Amino acid sequence: QVRLVESGGGLVQAGGSLRLSCTASGNHYDINVMGWYRQAPGQQRELVATVEIGGITHYADSVKGRFTISRDIAKNAAFLQMNNLKPEDTAVYYCNAKPRPIRGWMPPDSWGQGTQVTVSP
Repeated sequence: QVRLVESGGGLVQAGGSLRLSCTASGNHYDINVMGWYRQAPGQQRELVATVEIGGITHYADSVKGRFTISRDIAKNAAFLQMNNLKPEDTAVYYCNAKPRPIRGWMPPDSWGQGTQVTVSP
């Protein structure tokens, strides 16, 4: 499977910014969609943002206007620029990659190990 490694998490005060990075390595599958998900303590993992290979993006309502997802297809990388962070954004953030089917076979999604984002009041 494709290996995903996240970086850029940390501790920041409310109103601050962080930029998360995700780099894919290992098996060279064509990745159709890349995205960011997050999971706070006691909650289910939720979608934050996705970006398709053509550039179409999706955002959770809670982050619209504050977060921006982007990708560098040539480098197999995805990024999440997070501005005006709120304490409610505190969570472990996971990178996700959905590959294209290969001759009728759908490879499983790849997930990173996660990076902790903590926003203090």
